[in-house]
Amino acid sequence: MSNNLFPVKNLNIADMMRDVGVRAKASAHVLTRASTTQKNAALIAAADAILAAIPKILSANAIDTARAKVGGFDQAFIDRLTLTEKSISAMAGGVREVASLADPIGEITELKFRPSGIQVGKMRVPLGVVGMIYESRPNVTADAAALCLKSGNACILRGGSEAFESNRAIHECVTAGLRSTNLSTDCVQLVGTTDRAAVTEMLNMRGTIDVLIPRGGKSLTAKIANEAKVPVIKHLDGVCHVYIDSAADVQKAIAIADNAKTQRYAPCNTMETLLIARSIAKETLIPIAKIYAAKQVEMRCCPESRALLDSADGDRRPGAGDFADYALLTDASIDDWFAEYSAPIVAIKIVTDLDEAMAHIARYGSAHTDAIVTENYSHAMRFLREVDSASVMINASTRFADGFEFGLGAEIGISTDKLHARGPVGLEGLTSQKWVVFGDGQIRT
Repeated sequence: MSNNLFPVKNLNIADMMRDVGVRAKASAHVLTRASTTQKNAALIAAADAILAAIPKILSANAIDTARAKVGGFDQAFIDRLTLTEKSISAMAGGVREVASLADPIGEITELKFRPSGIQVGKMRVPLGVVGMIYESRPNVTADAAALCLKSGNACILRGGSEAFESNRAIHECVTAGLRSTNLSTDCVQLVGTTDRAAVTEMLNMRGTIDVLIPRGGKSLTAKIANEAKVPVIKHLDGVCHVYIDSAADVQKAIAIADNAKTQRYAPCNTMETLLIARSIAKETLIPIAKIYAAKQVEMRCCPESRALLDSADGDRRPGAGDFADYALLTDASIDDWFAEYSAPIVAIKIVTDLDEAMAHIARYGSAHTDAIVTENYSHAMRFLREVDSASVMINASTRFADGFEFGLGAEIGISTDKLHARGPVGLEGLTSQKWVVFGDGQIRT
């Protein structure tokens, strides 16, 4: 059975994608001449079109969600897919916010005079053509289009088949914004087929696509990272840690451990492992565990933390004792330290000190986001310097590792790579720099 929801007779996917790429490359060149005013006007018009099209987008999304339910997708997947009037309004607001951000393109920095008399600096420029391959979340269509357009990049969007109707409805609004300002609609193209062969073609479009950004599950990201012949900005896992230091403020520690795990379970910046210094374990872990138990969070414990909670629980019968349901306490295995649960499950380990905590993070972490709770300045600064993650935090929930919270507007993804962009990728992450030289007739001798 074909994966193409809208099959075209004798459709040649390779030819179709080649045409998409050629048009994207041409529009990227045109975008280099677009003014900030023109790009902002297109984004504001697109946001207005999204708001005007709320009933149409909701109808399209209802088709997608109905298909997903028939297809047997789980509730978490359907929740990510489902749009509401509120979420669509927020989507439009995100596009407007991107329009309000400073335009990085053309910015010249680090100008210096050289002994020869020339002036040397760097100019910020677009990457060119960005390919987005993403699953389930229709809001990515608007976010990616807005960020790419504002940063002067053309983009090729290939959403998941499960969100095909929703993505089309949102893309029509973006296209309307482009038309209103006489920008080519080729600046933002949505791949018009759900055939997976289109993804394979995108992985091999060197010379046309300048960078690929996957947004979805680990299997999708791993496939793209392993098979792409085009540079990829990505992260695979979100194994995020909170370490409660011996010098932590207890109330801060409890609040942060709660929020980092339970504010939302699915995002990649949710804490998966809680590390606690032995000297402060009793006064922090027991109240934290009571909160987790009340919220039905399973706690997979190291032997020491399990023993501490066992002794505090008293009555071990299910439904009795401090933790309401003793079944919520289980023993951690080695696999739990590597796990990204994206669920109401947390791994808990008591460590000797800061050094053991950082060693644990280095061994089992995914270089995404890690936080320390401490009032000790030296400990905090060591954690910042020595923990090699894309986002490192002091006395704050890992849930803040987000483009919006970092002031980037929307984010196009998270990168745990060390080259080019790292952490939440916003406008600046979608640009590069080139050297520029200002002279007055100088020649080299």
